[in-house]
Amino acid sequence: MQDSDKLRPCAVAGSFYSADKDELTKEVDTLLKNAKKFLKEDVRAIIVPHAGYVYSAPISANSFATLHKKYKNVFLLGSSHYVSFDGASVYNDGDYQTPIGKVKVNRDIVQELMSSSNFISYKPEAHTKEHTLEVQLPFLQEIYADELQIIPIIMATSNLDTIISISKILEPYFNEENLFVISTDLSHYPSYEDANIVDRRTLNALVQNNPQHFINTLIQNEESQTPNLVTSACGWSSLLTLLYITQNKNYTYQLLEYKNSGDTKYGDKDRVVGYGAVRVYKNTQEFFLNDEEKKELLNIAKLSLYEATLHNRRAKIDESKLSPKLRKNLGAFVTLHKNGQLRGCIGRFEPDQPLYSVIIDMAISAAQQDPRFTKVTKDELADIDIEISVLTPRKKIHSLDEIVLGRDGIYIQKGARSGTFLPQVATDTGWSLEEFLGHCAKDKAGIGYDGYKEADIYTYRAIIFDEKKFPNSQTPT
Repeated sequence: MQDSDKLRPCAVAGSFYSADKDELTKEVDTLLKNAKKFLKEDVRAIIVPHAGYVYSAPISANSFATLHKKYKNVFLLGSSHYVSFDGASVYNDGDYQTPIGKVKVNRDIVQELMSSSNFISYKPEAHTKEHTLEVQLPFLQEIYADELQIIPIIMATSNLDTIISISKILEPYFNEENLFVISTDLSHYPSYEDANIVDRRTLNALVQNNPQHFINTLIQNEESQTPNLVTSACGWSSLLTLLYITQNKNYTYQLLEYKNSGDTKYGDKDRVVGYGAVRVYKNTQEFFLNDEEKKELLNIAKLSLYEATLHNRRAKIDESKLSPKLRKNLGAFVTLHKNGQLRGCIGRFEPDQPLYSVIIDMAISAAQQDPRFTKVTKDELADIDIEISVLTPRKKIHSLDEIVLGRDGIYIQKGARSGTFLPQVATDTGWSLEEFLGHCAKDKAGIGYDGYKEADIYTYRAIIFDEKKFPNSQTPT
């Protein structure tokens, strides 16, 4: 038999999803038809769960239904449930198969990847029983039929340096011609209530497009001592690979749907698994900060903290040497952590001062004026890490469809009354769009739950970064 005739047989047809072609086709078509509707975007990646269809397929369908264009290749990326080694395995033994039919593997790209690094090879045992990629194929087959061409990749490493290396190898393929499908479930086995808390925290970190922030959140979840929590995301290495590809680039991570197995008629609420649907698309918003600008703001915040704590004076900055974006009037928050614990957080929402000046004031305020804490002392300085959240310029919207939960903060204004919610409020609470707007109108603007319907609504975003991402920022003397 020639390689072109070989087929990787189904491993979980009949258990995770139907083994009957007609039944499976009908089920997938119905799921896609009933999925939520979203505005068209230039989608470069989707994130989908991989549990049995009765549990997670309705969630997955929301990601797949948002695809509206053809791609030359679909890169399938999932983390291994069966093998562990320092690298990734790309399938190199023919094509895949499901009850719907054959799925072509792009062997040319497979060979390119295998010859590019020792970290990418073909290990049959990584694919033989693995379901993480297989369960995504029926959706893709129904959307793209015979035009579907895949590159199946199983991540088998937990080594961060290796994950970064693999992300650099894959990055050139992350473009408008290709789609990346990242397969992962979320929390495993906490209670229904605990899963909602942990998963919202994980998803909120994910949509920030910041790999270090995501890593910090996984650690936070692990240290939370949530009963029966085994993992925050079984595909964390695949998610990190994507985040390292998209970091510091103009991509939006949009949460489309979240539920867990306790929301289905087949699951109990004592031990659940979380499922999230996310899409990643090219962001047309103009404002963003590059690494050098983020590093400069961290240095300004640190200098301000040291000057205020050691010398009781405001730091002086030569603004002529700063990027124009750092001199733009923007709001921002400065958060201080000491040994991983909150030590102060103060922000200014109104964009009435240059960004660098706001950072100076907020760093001082976080250290000295947060009513929840005593003033930071000189003995604590070496143990304090700084996190900055920069609020992008507001944009007035003309349709509620323009708001993306988890990405956009909202500012509601009616006459002299106004109120705002930061982007992460939506994912932290799990509110619908109506609830997000209603609570902001009622609780923040004081114009009643339905007041937003007759108010001006603006959106903005938060660019979040910290010293852990830039460990070599300067330490003042």
